[in-house]
Amino acid sequence: MANTERGQSCCSPEIKAGCKVEAMVSVDERGQMVLPKELREKAGIRAGDKLALTSWVKDGKICCISLTRADDLTGMMKAALGPVMKEIL
Repeated sequence: MANTERGQSCCSPEIKAGCKVEAMVSVDERGQMVLPKELREKAGIRAGDKLALTSWVKDGKICCISLTRADDLTGMMKAALGPVMKEIL
């Protein structure tokens, strides 16, 4: 997470976004990283699962990156857009 001018990221506790450092990972020369086994187990992530990468931009720079199960993201979008679509249709 990048620091802002005030020394806080967009995931700072003042934002109350529920951010928590779960693990530190390294990026190899091919741009790949490994999610630690304990984290994968806690999140129920298995080989072949699809994850959506979401980023937050602040002052023109990405300050936070989040991974969400693709199935969960689909469900969240349906829940958020369902009522809106009913009103439109």
